[in-house]
Amino acid sequence: MQLPKKYVPMIIAGVLGLVAVFLINMYIQQAAQGARQRELERQKRLSTVVVAKRDIPSGSALEENMLREVTIRRDLLQPSAATSIYRVVNMITLAPISKDEQILLNKVSVSGSEISLSSKVPKDKRALTIPVDNISSVGGMLRPGDHVDIFGVVPIPVTTVQGKQATQLSNIALFQDILVLAVGSEYAAMPGAEKEQRKTSPTVTLALSPEEANIVAFVQEQGKIRLSLRSPQDVKKTNPMPVNWDTVLRTVMPDYFREKPVEPPKPKKTVEIIRGQSREVKELE
Repeated sequence: MQLPKKYVPMIIAGVLGLVAVFLINMYIQQAAQGARQRELERQKRLSTVVVAKRDIPSGSALEENMLREVTIRRDLLQPSAATSIYRVVNMITLAPISKDEQILLNKVSVSGSEISLSSKVPKDKRALTIPVDNISSVGGMLRPGDHVDIFGVVPIPVTTVQGKQATQLSNIALFQDILVLAVGSEYAAMPGAEKEQRKTSPTVTLALSPEEANIVAFVQEQGKIRLSLRSPQDVKKTNPMPVNWDTVLRTVMPDYFREKPVEPPKPKKTVEIIRGQSREVKELE
């Protein structure tokens, strides 16, 4: 049965309408999928962290109204930072916490619990104690929970004008944003201990990776270690050169890595043998 010609345009219009609806639906689904993918990528670059709503003194019990959760870039998240308010609520602060400062798990403790230094060492870190004086310890004002930059002052061998060997002091930038675990025997800023902690302590204990600990111990044996106190808001590292054993040894022992001049080969001794009209040159043993 053949349809009348007057229905053909209507059928064609209906088919085109269905195709248009199908294409529009496909476009909307693709746009929604792309938006979801972009949102997932954005969330991967962000992280939730707990910060203080106001200044919190040492020895305070953390309450929910003292804290808030904010979203920041993941590269600004400090090690051991709490990512949930309920993770730290009712815990006791071991050091003063400034407004908008991230709440670090090594700055709080469960009330009444025994605190040990090993419990404050971050994962994959080692506690290394180094001797310091009043200058190295920033005038004795370092506190557990502070972050410091580490420098080494070591004698470097140099050759004088007369060709003699001498040494001159050189400053080496080692590591940045290093956590102070303990100052002397104090590894927690407990309430009422501020006056006692202001006395210069002979040692400082730092949280370092195994390789960093080995390098700091080596530089300490060669010279002296200096510490530079960082602001709690300063988490950016500015050292363009990575510090490893190669860079340290090339600085401390440059003569060992300096290329030695290649001696020219010694001339070989030869003898000329003449037999009639033939000549032959032989090397002597």
